[in-house]
This record gives sequence, C-alpha cells and structure tokens, in this order.
Amino acid sequence: MFKKFDESNVSGVTQLKSSVQKAIKNKIVDQFPNISDYIDEILPKKEAIKTLKCHEHIEVVIGPNGDHLFFRQRDGLYIPTLKLIQKYPFICPLMQVDKGAITFVLSGANIMCPGLTSKGAIMTPDLPVDSVVTVIAESKQHALSMGILKMSTNDIAKINRGIAIENVHFLNDGLWRLKAYK
Repeated sequence: MFKKFDESNVSGVTQLKSSVQKAIKNKIVDQFPNISDYIDEILPKKEAIKTLKCHEHIEVVIGPNGDHLFFRQRDGLYIPTLKLIQKYPFICPLMQVDKGAITFVLSGANIMCPGLTSKGAIMTPDLPVDSVVTVIAESKQHALSMGILKMSTNDIAKINRGIAIENVHFLNDGLWRLKAYK
C-alpha cells in the first residue's frame, strides 16, 4: 500500500471537527479495546486532529504534534502506524515470523503461511479473518510491519499454504518516511 508512497501522493490536509474526532476515537476504541485507557493520550480531546487525504482513497489520521497515528483505505479498518505501535505495542495481536522471512517482509512482501508455522514463528491463537495484526520477527524487539489476516490463525495452522497476512505498512516504506504534518 505504501511501497512507492511519497509526498506527491498527499492531496490535502483537513482539520477535523470535534464531532468527527469523537467518532474516529470511538471507532478506534471499538476496533482495538486494549487502547481504551490510552486513547485520550494518543488523541487528546482539546487538541486539533487532522487527516491527510492520499491516493487510492487512503486517509491518514494525524495527531496534534503532527505524528501519523492511524490510516485506513476507503471506509475500511483503522490500522495503527508502526511509529504508534512502537509506543503502544499492545494495541494489536502479535504474529511472529521466523528469521528467514525478515528481508521479504521489509521489502513489502505478504507473509506466507509457512513463515508463521515454522520453528521460530509464533501465532496469536483464534484470530479471525480480517484481523489487524502486528508482525514481529524472531529475536527482534520492534515490529516489522502491520498487516491484515487473509486466513484465520486456525486455518493458517491447518492449511499451511498461501498468503496468511497482507502486508500493508512496513519499516522504511513511504508512510514511515513521510514527514510530520503540523
């Protein structure tokens, strides 16, 4: 999604009304219940929150200090950015890939089932299709990418073939390199 993304893909910045901000916060808390105690810290009530409108109907939520916090395509799920995940790693369920998958994930490749079922991999059990997950790597501390499950974790373990996670945002992609908007 952000592999070839840069400043030229941003078409506009919009400051949100307080009612829209509240609706976004509610959707995010519904989607990520673990964030409820921290949502006012991430998106403060009295501060201006903006959105970037980008190519392919991508919308990026910008916090009061210009940080990119969440993004979504069309009216899809909100996905936290890796910079936010580094501060609040408990937001999304974790999926750990083996060491052999690291270079592929960092080049934007989708995560295949064998990368999640091999010796160094760990899956969060009982996740349904279309769950937003954080992808980490064996023996690494920080997240590599954010993705959306294309199979349930139970199916990944049973079938062990095909794409398991669609890689939507990874370290050093266009969104990662995008400057803060104040």
